[in-house]
Amino acid sequence: MADYAKIAEGVLRGVGGEENITSVVHCATRLRFVLKDESKADGAALKATPGVITTAQAGGQYQVVIGNDVPEVYAEIGKMTSLGGGGGEDDAPKGNLFNRFIKMISSVFTPIIWALAATGLLKAFLSAAQTFGWIDPESSTFAVLYALSDGFIYFMPVALAITSARYFKASEYTSFAIAAALVYPSIVGLVGAEGLTFFGIPFTMVSYVSAVIPVILIVWLQSHAEKFLYAKLPGAIRRFVTPMIVVLIAVPLVFVVVGPISDLVASAIGNSIGWVFSNVPWLGGAIVGGLWQVFVIFGLHWGLVPVFQVEFVATGQMLLLAPVFAAVLAQAGAVAGVWVRTRNRTLRSLAAPATLSGFLAGITEPAIYGVNLPLKRPFAFGIAGGVVGGAIIAMGNVFSTAFVIPSGLALPALFGNGSMVMLAIGLAAAILIPFLLVVLVGFKDPEDADVAAVTPANDVAVLSPLDGTVIPLGEVADAAFAEGSLGQGVAIRPRSGAVYAPFDGTVVAAFPTGHAFGLRHADGTEVLIHIGLDTVKLNGEHFTTRVTSGQNVRAGDLLVEFDGEAIELAGYDLTTPVIVTNPDLYPAVVATASGPVAHGEPLFTAVSVETAASRA
Repeated sequence: MADYAKIAEGVLRGVGGEENITSVVHCATRLRFVLKDESKADGAALKATPGVITTAQAGGQYQVVIGNDVPEVYAEIGKMTSLGGGGGEDDAPKGNLFNRFIKMISSVFTPIIWALAATGLLKAFLSAAQTFGWIDPESSTFAVLYALSDGFIYFMPVALAITSARYFKASEYTSFAIAAALVYPSIVGLVGAEGLTFFGIPFTMVSYVSAVIPVILIVWLQSHAEKFLYAKLPGAIRRFVTPMIVVLIAVPLVFVVVGPISDLVASAIGNSIGWVFSNVPWLGGAIVGGLWQVFVIFGLHWGLVPVFQVEFVATGQMLLLAPVFAAVLAQAGAVAGVWVRTRNRTLRSLAAPATLSGFLAGITEPAIYGVNLPLKRPFAFGIAGGVVGGAIIAMGNVFSTAFVIPSGLALPALFGNGSMVMLAIGLAAAILIPFLLVVLVGFKDPEDADVAAVTPANDVAVLSPLDGTVIPLGEVADAAFAEGSLGQGVAIRPRSGAVYAPFDGTVVAAFPTGHAFGLRHADGTEVLIHIGLDTVKLNGEHFTTRVTSGQNVRAGDLLVEFDGEAIELAGYDLTTPVIVTNPDLYPAVVATASGPVAHGEPLFTAVSVETAASRA
């Protein structure tokens, strides 16, 4: 996979840096810069940048041709500069609050999810080795393995601070400084201590190890504070005074305000559940089994830990802990269902280790944040399984005799304590209910962005998407298309104002300007239809789009209508390149049509790499 950030860095250097850029937008294949001084752009360096195909200058724009990856490179430029395109908070969907929250959580976890899944799986294997006596937990080898498998989850707030800063467009290293203070060893040592004050203000220290919501919340506040301070402080001091003020305010704010509020809410939840459990055990088990993972997301589960301890001191057992096994294994069952059902290879490769670490070690962060919560339904099905399983386990008076991390490998802590039949039924219900619901009811499976790279390629017949006259690609008055830099194909000079799907497939890109469409055939062929040259500058005028990105189409379905006469009167060339944009799978094109052609007639055949190799 291309390193989009590295490409973006090279492009920014090549065009003279952010200070030389007035604006930047992108179309289907290229970044379009308006530069303050085009003489500062280094064309040779840009063309030598891996990921850049070529450059062009036209219509007052300095164009850097990227190809299919242009949206990703544009997004990276937005993250690195104040030019926009970064896909952060301002670009978040304006739907209901819950959907926006899920989108935000998914965005900040996406960059770290693979490391989280990998270390979670390592911890699961280490737990198994310890359970079966394959490793001495007192050995230095175990200490090293435990640190490398648990360290990332322990210091997860620091990683989340960085990804949250990117999302909210705050200073990453200031966010790092804030999060580092929250998990600083001497601060962690104050958890549970009494009589704590900050300049005379009393506060309660809670644990921020592995915390999620407090870190995201404080980084969000940081982003607004930085904007305010940058606008008010003199330029000579703002760069070092702003982070100093932000850290000085943000860290104590968490300790003095966020921590005590979290502690009060968590204590209230813990005491309430403890009361319910004492009076109506099955209901208490249902609440713990269903909502434990929700409490974990908000850091409120700590309110139940003292209740566990009080119960253990008083009775030598922990009834409250048993339903947590149902909550944990239910989310593992849900992600296992995703692993079985999804056709998205990226999602399946993430669901596999998340399933194993969830079942074996009770490490559910990769499952929840990487799979279940973003997909919504699996997370809800996991809650349902936890409710049923937790209620059944509580009805069986199952308890633990040790404070353990609920997981498959920790189940021996429950054996022989209460009804083992009810335990077996409860755990089976907790796992099977979400698993079957996910497999049978399903969820919205995300499109596999890499499908073309993993699907066996066959030769694909591409039909003409419009009426007109076919000309060789080399006659197009745009070097990037004419030289075949963006892909092989042909061009059509239209004689009517409608564009149709050239095969059965999926619209993978429908630009809001209506001037370009990317489509993917079921066999993996990716085709770009670019209506006219530089027509992105019309900003959608004279185009009426009839499809949206992600829509499935049949050959001959109408994609867009356009007013060709008006476009030409505005001074634009209507020549329409039709090219194959994944030459790694389809390295050659055999033209079938020349001269006049009608939409729906054969245009060319995209030759697969297998066919090309057999002919060589």
